[in-house]
Amino acid sequence: MSSFRPTLFQTAVKDLKRLKYLSPSRWASSAVAYKPIDKVLIANRGEIACRVMRTAQRLGIQSVAVYSDADRHSMHVAMADEAYNIGPPAASESYLRQDKILEVARRSGAQAIHPGYGFLSENVEFAERCEQEGIVFVGPPASAIRDMGIKSTSKHIMSAAGVPIIQGYHGEEQSVEKLREEAARIGYPIMIKAVRGGGGKGMRIAMTEADFEEQLQSAKTEAMKAFGDEVMLLEKFVENPRHVEVQVFGDRHGNHVYLFERDCSVQRRHQKVIEEAPAPGLTEEVRRSIGEAAVRAAKAVDYVGAGTVEFIMDKNLDFYFMEMNTRLQVEHPVTEMITGTDLVEWQLKVAAGEKIPLQQEEITVQGHAFEARIYAEDPDNGFMPGAGPLLHLSTPAPDADLRIETGVRQGDEVSVHYDPMIAKLVVWSDDRQSALKRTLAALKDYHVVGLSTNIQFLMALSSHPAFQAGDVDTEFIPRYQEELFPPRSLSASALSHAAIAMTVAHRARTSDDMLLSKDCYSPFGLNFGVRVNAAPSFVLRLKDGDTEHKLSLTEGSAGTWQIGINDESPLMVSDISVSEVADGKLTVKCCVDGVVSSSTILLMGDSIHLFTVDGKHSLEIPIPEYQKAATGTGSIDDPVAPMPGVVEKVVAEPGAAVQKGDPLVVMIAMKMEYVIRASRDGIVEKVYYKPGDTVSKGTVLVHLQEE
Repeated sequence: MSSFRPTLFQTAVKDLKRLKYLSPSRWASSAVAYKPIDKVLIANRGEIACRVMRTAQRLGIQSVAVYSDADRHSMHVAMADEAYNIGPPAASESYLRQDKILEVARRSGAQAIHPGYGFLSENVEFAERCEQEGIVFVGPPASAIRDMGIKSTSKHIMSAAGVPIIQGYHGEEQSVEKLREEAARIGYPIMIKAVRGGGGKGMRIAMTEADFEEQLQSAKTEAMKAFGDEVMLLEKFVENPRHVEVQVFGDRHGNHVYLFERDCSVQRRHQKVIEEAPAPGLTEEVRRSIGEAAVRAAKAVDYVGAGTVEFIMDKNLDFYFMEMNTRLQVEHPVTEMITGTDLVEWQLKVAAGEKIPLQQEEITVQGHAFEARIYAEDPDNGFMPGAGPLLHLSTPAPDADLRIETGVRQGDEVSVHYDPMIAKLVVWSDDRQSALKRTLAALKDYHVVGLSTNIQFLMALSSHPAFQAGDVDTEFIPRYQEELFPPRSLSASALSHAAIAMTVAHRARTSDDMLLSKDCYSPFGLNFGVRVNAAPSFVLRLKDGDTEHKLSLTEGSAGTWQIGINDESPLMVSDISVSEVADGKLTVKCCVDGVVSSSTILLMGDSIHLFTVDGKHSLEIPIPEYQKAATGTGSIDDPVAPMPGVVEKVVAEPGAAVQKGDPLVVMIAMKMEYVIRASRDGIVEKVYYKPGDTVSKGTVLVHLQEE
């Protein structure tokens, strides 16, 4: 590690008394008296709140947390100096309640509110109310949020500021006829976007004129539900674009800088999966040009604090303004890693009236960084979001070059009420290739049991040749769908490791003499108290598949075994060693038919979780058929919840006849709506849940009877 970044959050700030430069005119125009901040309320939760608190604590600033009933025992509550309950789990009744958050600020004596990212971070009314009450809003002025929050307005402002914008229509006339006419003028394919959109909501693509009206109506419906506004803008759709964004910063003294760019092209459902900085393949001329364009954008709205200007970039490296996020971005750590800055520290200092700590010429790039977002979701099932307990959680060891931004610990639960992110894995190294190698290695050491995650997918993505080459765009995942989701199978070595671990654990449980030791040992030369006269046999099955593996184990002499897999010729296993590592996991190492390999294994009830060089495999000891029949509910064809969530609406009525595909129940999970439909024709005999009920994945929702 070079001396450029000797610690995680190195900053170049030396002068801590820049308040003397504060403009008197700005004091007079605001109800807020800018001064050093001693206590800050973080109006957010989870990873976001924890991230802000870490910097606040390092600066000696007290932190105040708010939490919903669902977050009472969460990590951000434990980290805070003070914490206040603000209501039920639903965000609309807690984290989005401006009155409750402002009341906590008054009660706690917090001088400032940091909104994090999401929730109220880009809410104009909240920024205005903070100012009216004399509380520092750690973010831009309400006018900048307003101007950049409406896409059509922002496009006009950017065009006037000389920021490249893509050809489109941003007018007030919203009739179908007018929008169809403008689409024809621009030329297909057309991007249809809600002016108040975000996170991919209210966004559709019309490839031809025949598609236009259907896609327009779909975008309007989604936008009205998400934002209460169905006004649309049209843009020329750039095929296979890159998503490149620039980190900008401004202060109340008229200073604005850019901290270089990030590439966020690899996305699913218009949401980012992995980000990196700097963007690969850019020339120095393009890098400077896009940074300067972002600064012009910030200056055009008198921007203060951290912001991100997002651009679409085509294959010729021409770029066009897309939107500005008037807050700190989720992926800001990669910028911190390559510039040696702490952007939250910058936010707090600028919010207190100080100048930006560095001038443009002092901000340089060193090395390369990746951020992989680890989610509770099932990539093999359309990235379906998940929820549930983190029964086991172990991570690679953080250091100056590897950050784990998280708000959960082992034993915590990923809630159905909020975003399903578990953590952000952020890795830095001297160059892109070495940073990518270390990212892949760290993903292999990130072990989660209890719910589905996207870790295996991130490993496949990080090792894909096109991604390794930096050949990315927003269509990367669908283009390489088959290669990113290859069929997976367990190797003979991994199955052998599982069998050995099960045998060792069984003997340990049945022996008074034997306790698993953290030291490496051979399990076959000790007195286990139980004599195994016949070869033990196990049947293991992949948890999410029907493949079964019958393992026959025969113990030989001198610590050797023969392991037969699915009645094939037995494998000779020798040099067996087993050690116990943290959190009850076993590391099994052995030589199978002349090849030495190892796996880390966690045994939990009837489940066996193997962490190998190619990722995680989960197996289970099959439940006997008679036992499954005794515990089953409903018919095998009855519709079930595809993920954990909350029932929003029940369409089905007992006694009603339904056809295959008819909507029965509407669920909400992770801010998304899912319609559960009839899996076959039938009569609704029973509806098991009502609106507001929380259900687990796989729960039978409605019982259908044959007509």
